[in-house]
Amino acid sequence: MREHLRDRGVGTEVYYPVPLHLQECFAYLDYGEGDFPLAEQAAKETLALPVYPEMTDDQQDHVVNMIAKFFHSGSAH
Repeated sequence: MREHLRDRGVGTEVYYPVPLHLQECFAYLDYGEGDFPLAEQAAKETLALPVYPEMTDDQQDHVVNMIAKFFHSGSAH
């Protein structure tokens, strides 16, 4: 989806590619891969979309429509 949105002028970002329990700063807690499988899955699937107060209705519609196109095109499967 990220590539699809980028190609259509919608910026995205991945802010937390590594779940908190696997980050170096929390290593002292002694958690490892598999200890929080839902957090690990979310880190692999979460994509930040553009959201800010100055977004116009047209910009919001564009983002929503491009996401809808992605899912309707069958690319999500």
